[in-house]
Amino acid sequence: MAKVATLITNMFEDSEYAKPAQALNEAGHEVFAIEKEAGKQVTGKNGEVNVTIDYGIDDVKPEEFDALFIPGGFSPDILRADDRFVQFAKYFMDAKKPVFAICHGPQLLITAKTLNGRDATGYKSIQVDLENAGVKFHDEEVFVCQNQLVTSRTPDDIPAFNREIVKLLA
Repeated sequence: MAKVATLITNMFEDSEYAKPAQALNEAGHEVFAIEKEAGKQVTGKNGEVNVTIDYGIDDVKPEEFDALFIPGGFSPDILRADDRFVQFAKYFMDAKKPVFAICHGPQLLITAKTLNGRDATGYKSIQVDLENAGVKFHDEEVFVCQNQLVTSRTPDDIPAFNREIVKLLA
């Protein structure tokens, strides 16, 4: 059973958090929401999903977790303005621990400068940003790079994303 850290704040894409979190839980893994303050509620951009934050970013160390999950929406762009979240994400990439990023999720990894030379996908509007960060971009529903980084493009890709994240942690 893996402990999966989820970096999340308001305006995340509802289904891109809820469905992968459910798939991870159903596979026996624990998903923990991390934001600035424990106990706070964050809401998806469609107002369909509310998440209670398990840990404040200052209350945890990345070493305490086995994998990192970054849902899309506006959340990753908001979080990457705070170096604490950038450094948290960077740790997982540098340590070659599993990282799961969907849609705009890779924005946090771009800011962490951890994607140069990697293969990935993401939402179309960040394709140029990914390429400028040194990514070989793949316009595919899911891409697994070096058996560590799993990326997908949109909510339509969630079934493939869920299949690969669960498979990688098996």
